[in-house]
Amino acid sequence: MNWAVFTTTEPELAETVEERFRAFTHHTLATLRKDGSPRTSGLEVRFLNGELWLAMMPDSLKAQDLLRDPRFALQANPGAGTDMGGGDVRVGGRAYEVEDPAAKAAYAEEVEPPEPFHLFRTELTEVVRTYVEDEKYLVVQVWTPGEPVRTLKRT
Repeated sequence: MNWAVFTTTEPELAETVEERFRAFTHHTLATLRKDGSPRTSGLEVRFLNGELWLAMMPDSLKAQDLLRDPRFALQANPGAGTDMGGGDVRVGGRAYEVEDPAAKAAYAEEVEPPEPFHLFRTELTEVVRTYVEDEKYLVVQVWTPGEPVRTLKRT
């Protein structure tokens, strides 16, 4: 399930998530090392043509991790201080390298990343937004493919 399908099925949550990612340039990507332990790295992301794209330097450790095991978690930069307007968001899924030269060229034309680069297309397995409502409730919205958004509220 790609970003376009998510935005079609849950447009309000998708818009909020995109706004959180677009508020800042750098975010945190979690991948899995060879031994299965987590690795976190900084990363810029792009939402283009119905996809959530991950691009990175050639042979970077995070790229090597994704080539070996495509599972990832991506946490939006919360920003300075404690405001976090719009809430805290993260996306989980699998990232697959784009090897089609035309697709990579189209991305490069739009984004102009330093060459060469690895480009990964994502398939979503989970989207989560956490925020505070009325300074009283912790609200967690969880979306998984094929299911409507579940909303949990706690005091």
